[in-house]
Amino acid sequence: MGRPLRIEFSGAHYHVTSRGNERKDVFKSQKDREQFLSYLESAAFRYGAIIHAYCLMNNHYHLLIETPSGNLSQIMKHINGAYTNYFNIKRKRNGHLFQGRYKAIVIEADEYAKELSRYIHLNPVRAGMVSRPEEYRWSSYLDYSGERTRPEWLNTAFILDYFGKDTISGKNYRRFVEELIEHEYESPLNRATGATILGGAEFVSEITRRYVDGKEHDRDLPALRKLSAKPTLDAIIRAAETLTGNDRLSKKIGIYLCHKYSGAKLKDIGERYGIKESAVSQASRRFEQEMERDNQLGNQIKHLITTLGLSYV
Repeated sequence: MGRPLRIEFSGAHYHVTSRGNERKDVFKSQKDREQFLSYLESAAFRYGAIIHAYCLMNNHYHLLIETPSGNLSQIMKHINGAYTNYFNIKRKRNGHLFQGRYKAIVIEADEYAKELSRYIHLNPVRAGMVSRPEEYRWSSYLDYSGERTRPEWLNTAFILDYFGKDTISGKNYRRFVEELIEHEYESPLNRATGATILGGAEFVSEITRRYVDGKEHDRDLPALRKLSAKPTLDAIIRAAETLTGNDRLSKKIGIYLCHKYSGAKLKDIGERYGIKESAVSQASRRFEQEMERDNQLGNQIKHLITTLGLSYV
């Protein structure tokens, strides 16, 4: 597995996750979880981290975090390092606790913060640990829903402001999260470009231009190759149209490639093809199944992907 590309700048928002080595549990008791939360608190006060949401699972955790000082590496070194020391001392063990370095995806907050907070808070439900998010104590959902007094170091205002003011915001946020409890849905993280940046095409281009291009990065980083010279939505659509004279097939190919590789929002792709956001994901999934059944078609698409310089996100 390639090393992650690190993008750090003042005011950046990230989805961060870190898993236990060999997928082993990193939280084995209530005390473990309380201790980890204490390191989130010290990261907020000592290093200026703004913690917007969190969820502590058994063998991994999720954070939605903002870095006004552009110091994510310092923040994460503190959190993971301090917790590893605590865990090792408590259990008289040595060595790494987490599997490699943490994974951090830069996000376009105004577009994805709400959706990612919902994704984070529904983690225990998706894992079958509880049937409803309020039944899980070790996430920030109870702080958002107003069922628990929010700790000083947790910032819920940024996301709740999208849902109204005061008590109305918590109620509206609960409704927003509960909409997906009984439904399967695609992880928003699957839309990240190069597994590094989650946002619209303009956001990806701007972040790449300002913080990736021309910087001292290892050119062999897989994520860097994925971000370099990424085709626009228009370029992908034009390429799909030239592959076949069949308009219906061209549309299916275009939707699939845009969904898988462009990093564009489902809304933007849907508007190009005159379909709803949910239909974009459905059409992409159906075409992927069609390619699996038709080897010739699959090979054509693979060749087009190579020609465009696309790669899986």
